[in-house]
Amino acid sequence: MSAPVEARLRKDLSRVLRAGHPWVYRDALGPLRAAPGAVVTVRDPKGRFVGRGIADAGPIGVRLWTTRDEPIDAAFVRRRVRDAVRLRERCMPPHTDAVRLLHGEGDRLGGLVCDRYGEHAVLRVDGAGAERWLEAAAEALVDEARLSGLLAKTGRRGSTEVRVIHGEVPEELEVEEHGMRLLVDPYRGQKTGLFLDHRESRRQARQLAEGMRVLNLYGYTGGFSIAAGLGGARDVETVDVAEGALGYATRGWAMNGLAPRAHRTICADVPRFLEEAASQRRTWDLIVSDPPSFAPQKGAVPGALKAYRALHRSCLKRLTDGGLYLTASCSSHVGREAFERTLGDGAEKAKVVVQVLGRWGAAPDHPRLLAFPEGDYLSVVLCRVTR
Repeated sequence: MSAPVEARLRKDLSRVLRAGHPWVYRDALGPLRAAPGAVVTVRDPKGRFVGRGIADAGPIGVRLWTTRDEPIDAAFVRRRVRDAVRLRERCMPPHTDAVRLLHGEGDRLGGLVCDRYGEHAVLRVDGAGAERWLEAAAEALVDEARLSGLLAKTGRRGSTEVRVIHGEVPEELEVEEHGMRLLVDPYRGQKTGLFLDHRESRRQARQLAEGMRVLNLYGYTGGFSIAAGLGGARDVETVDVAEGALGYATRGWAMNGLAPRAHRTICADVPRFLEEAASQRRTWDLIVSDPPSFAPQKGAVPGALKAYRALHRSCLKRLTDGGLYLTASCSSHVGREAFERTLGDGAEKAKVVVQVLGRWGAAPDHPRLLAFPEGDYLSVVLCRVTR
């Protein structure tokens, strides 16, 4: 890489940046002329060193990778990857071989995310800047995590390019999570194939589900459903609009030795499904609601809050007295407090009282920076309905 480009802050944001916030917005900087991926040294208005990172395209001008005056090169990337891999070796639960090896900003390599599935992994690159460092990250991941195959996913203008950059990666992978077997589609699956941030949520569902009738909304490949089945649920329904994902849910259920008659998949839009369930006065003992992000941009927040309120209201009305509701938001623009307010509003509309049994976020292999609340994107609440 060439010598770092210099960029100066318009106002002194050095305190928050030195504390670990990894984004320097373009409008907070003076003139910045750097190609995406170029190394940029950020200085305060008086010219003092603040940090170093890579230039990006769009509103984020620089992704800070370090607040030390050190070079950013392939050796730097390898050290960051090595630290990330060693951390996962310490914090992973037993009987689990699906893990987030690298968590972008959380591991101080913003724009680079990698999930391991057994001997293989999927590297997802966010932004043109990080693409320039793909090869360095890939080489380090293969060596440090001893991978047999690595798939890369890069995105430009809504499209995703998928290519194998090391070894061979099968069209379908089988992994283990707390002893539960799951199927992964690394090529066509959402994100990298599975939502590993919900590992602890699925474990909770498994512990709670004995003897219950369970509804899994936005069920994708059925992770929550399979967990509930293994936990002793007597009946499980999985609802999603993606028929292909539901096929994985059915196969995963059978692969875990669960009785076929105890599981049903429904390819349907969730709000419409809930309307029909209301007209039929159907109820469940445990409902899991894990929708996709309702607010991918900040401007979508008002609509997202409205959608969450409506979803909570519909779900809470379909629960038996004493029933459990496990709900989540993966919208980084909707904070935990705002999300819980929508739950309270939904409970009021549903004319129920909820007891909060637990709150949590992503699993430990998704580290978050204390100075970067935007990175703490996942909010999960487990509650009980009383009337």
